[in-house]
Amino acid sequence: MTTSTAAQPAYSTGTAATTAATDPALTRAWSVLEAVPDPEIPVVSIRELGILRDVRRAADGALEVVITPTYSGCPAMSQIAEDIGRALEAAQLTPYRVATVLAPAWTTDWITAAAREKLRVYGIAPPTGTCGAGAHAAPQEKVLRFVPRALPAPSCPRCGSAHTERLAQFGSTACKALYRCLDCREPFDYFKPY
Repeated sequence: MTTSTAAQPAYSTGTAATTAATDPALTRAWSVLEAVPDPEIPVVSIRELGILRDVRRAADGALEVVITPTYSGCPAMSQIAEDIGRALEAAQLTPYRVATVLAPAWTTDWITAAAREKLRVYGIAPPTGTCGAGAHAAPQEKVLRFVPRALPAPSCPRCGSAHTERLAQFGSTACKALYRCLDCREPFDYFKPY
């Protein structure tokens, strides 16, 4: 296995490319990788979170798995690459390499509807609203604004109340904030939208 980091990949939305129809190994790889869980939130797969961006054939014939971190300093990326490797090796889908790409940047818009519901059931409030990127939108330039935007407080994943308050900007991981429900009094993580 090889792991690399690239800045400007060919963009894919995490759906099996048309070449998968003519390459059974790509179809199998997508299926195998669908079952790779996120190491920090094991109820959702890396594909459901939008971390798995593409599976394609490289020029040398190897499978190339393209992943994007939820944020550039995500400590789980090496574990995700190892989990991908174990899954591909167990399925005898070698040789392969894992490429980590940073552009376009990951957005919570890429989290599937099914994954959002799994997060809620697991006790993590899914991100509210959208960032405008959409699940399958092509990359585009965006203006960066360093002024926080006002977002509605997330609903409690346990009781559904919208009467919640933020306790800390960071929760169990940097991509989540810590909230508390003012009705049922339970704390919960909120997957921050970005």
